[in-house]
Amino acid sequence: MMHNQDTIVAIATAWGEAGIAIVRISGPSAMELSKSVLRFKAGSGNNPPPRLMRLAYLTGDDGNAIDQVLTVYFQSPKSYTGEDLVEIHTHGGTLAAQLCVEALIRRGARPAEPGEFTRRAFLNGRIDLPQAESVLGIIRSRSEEALRAAGRTLSGEFSALASGIREELLTMQSTLEVELDYPEEISSSHEGGEGDEKLLASISALRSNLSDLRDRCSVGLLLREGIRVALTGRPNAGKSSLLNALLKQARAIVTAIPGTTRDVIEETAAWRGVPIRLVDTAGLRDIRAQDEIEAMGIERTLEELRRADICLWVMDISKPLDDEDKSYLANLRGKEHIIILNKTDLTASHPLAVSEDDIRDAVSLNETPIILPISAQTGEGLERLKDAILSKAIGSGVLDSGLNVTARQLSEINESISCLTMAEIAMTEGKGQDITAGLLGSARECLERLLGLSHDDALLDSIFSRFCVGK
Repeated sequence: MMHNQDTIVAIATAWGEAGIAIVRISGPSAMELSKSVLRFKAGSGNNPPPRLMRLAYLTGDDGNAIDQVLTVYFQSPKSYTGEDLVEIHTHGGTLAAQLCVEALIRRGARPAEPGEFTRRAFLNGRIDLPQAESVLGIIRSRSEEALRAAGRTLSGEFSALASGIREELLTMQSTLEVELDYPEEISSSHEGGEGDEKLLASISALRSNLSDLRDRCSVGLLLREGIRVALTGRPNAGKSSLLNALLKQARAIVTAIPGTTRDVIEETAAWRGVPIRLVDTAGLRDIRAQDEIEAMGIERTLEELRRADICLWVMDISKPLDDEDKSYLANLRGKEHIIILNKTDLTASHPLAVSEDDIRDAVSLNETPIILPISAQTGEGLERLKDAILSKAIGSGVLDSGLNVTARQLSEINESISCLTMAEIAMTEGKGQDITAGLLGSARECLERLLGLSHDDALLDSIFSRFCVGK
């Protein structure tokens, strides 16, 4: 349990040799404690003004200088945490900053817990909960687009949209509850059911707005987490060669021997600013194979197929469809698929053994998946493949409108949409305004949890425990 009256300290920069290391101190005693380990130049005064970087010496317990440092003071409430906050910039390395922290702890500071500075910023009203969570999104961004999405959320764009919908829900719910409490005074506004029709239209419009917000958040989640793409197919179809071609490096062992890949290999490549998490899997064939290790690899392949956002079924275009291909193609339900016709570079010297028509005949879906001829050997068709992966994963979502969110936030949005859908059904079926008002309230509560207007220590512990110490 944290105590906001404590003064906390931590190193805010990464461990190791660098140009500088930053020690961050926050709390009511931040200024007093920092002055106890610093010695300023004679005649410059011992009370530095806020937001002015000053030169000082970091001193040991004996008063002798350990390091020459820069220090800056941020006065409450105009600091990151909303409290008095001091930063001491030592030379980078493993010792000076650590000695500074130890000296401050001996004088009464407490070591900060993971994410405690940002948690205090939230609790003191400097940022809201989505902005706080977006800080971690910025730290963990693995592509420019993911970083931009986190920046949009940190700037308050996501909170403003969610807050606007929450305010409209509150107004609707309040109006309905007033009507339930004073029906005789409100009845004149519902002549011919006109009021109910307007309310139903308003609920529908809010659900649509929330669905649009969800789409933007789903794009942002993909930008941060990456699109998980499983490469699968018969042994020796060229999956590992395709992985190496997409990564532009020899990551997987490639041989002419079927079954070379026994385990799952995962690597990440970026395309148009979006991380694509490529998972090379063991070739699928009869799981009753005598080779126990290969059978275990196939089991892991099946698990990866269940986890993937998109599956690439890789086929050797110079070989006809076999039972494994036909069985797989006939069961493409519940997952986005792209069918890869690999080794097009061989068609000049080998007769074409499988065509797109053969695949369409084998697929038992109304909509045939994308079929792309490529050559992992020459690189032909690889850009089209990466564009197809993005199109499948993001759909109509625009990359430059994505918003960085967590799985928790997306779950709250989905639950709110579900409540609004049920409210529409309740209105349509005439189940009563009390039920509709309750569902609107449930939708609003989801957004309040999302925004941090309603929270408990367990939720905050779960969120901020994922942060590093010093942030």
